[in-house]
Amino acid sequence: MVERPEKPEKRVLTGPDLKAFYKALSNPVRRDILSYLGEHGEANSTSVAKALGESTGTTSYHLRKLADLNLIAEIEERSTGRERWWKSLMTDIFTPPGLELTADEREAAVKIGTLKMAHDLNLVVSAYSGYDASAGWNQIYRAGLRMTKEQVASFAEEYQALLRKYLTEPGDHPPDSRRMAVRLVVVPDEGPRPTLPDDDQHRG
Repeated sequence: MVERPEKPEKRVLTGPDLKAFYKALSNPVRRDILSYLGEHGEANSTSVAKALGESTGTTSYHLRKLADLNLIAEIEERSTGRERWWKSLMTDIFTPPGLELTADEREAAVKIGTLKMAHDLNLVVSAYSGYDASAGWNQIYRAGLRMTKEQVASFAEEYQALLRKYLTEPGDHPPDSRRMAVRLVVVPDEGPRPTLPDDDQHRG
């Protein structure tokens, strides 16, 4: 029986964390490094540089900066001399609602959300445009439910447990697996709805 990775300890991003986190994510090289380590688990600056098409000096610099943010960590037992090895930290990072933020910290939080949403929008466009040719790889589901706040919290917890059920460690991925993007957004649907022309208007 395959052992499932343990539930990662949640790390709450404070206001100052959000500013530092945005500084990391706003740099495309650092975003690519985080993605690469998340997929491969462990790497040194040489392998990261080769994969990203960057110089080892550039990747070494950004790896150190990401370590300062506690997003990655050095593997000291594998590091020798100038060849330092790094691993992705399996940390469940989130910002709870109601956190007191200064104006610039909230701005950083909004910018982080904007970066994520831009990426997610590209994923949605790709999912729909390639749906017919995906041979079942692209799955799109939309639903509307009436739920209490307690049910919403329970739903989110069960969703995270389901993700952990299918999570595999880097190096242990099934040979026919592909990296999949999975997103969940649960929000009240109470805003104004667009008005569409009725059949008579459309025919006219």
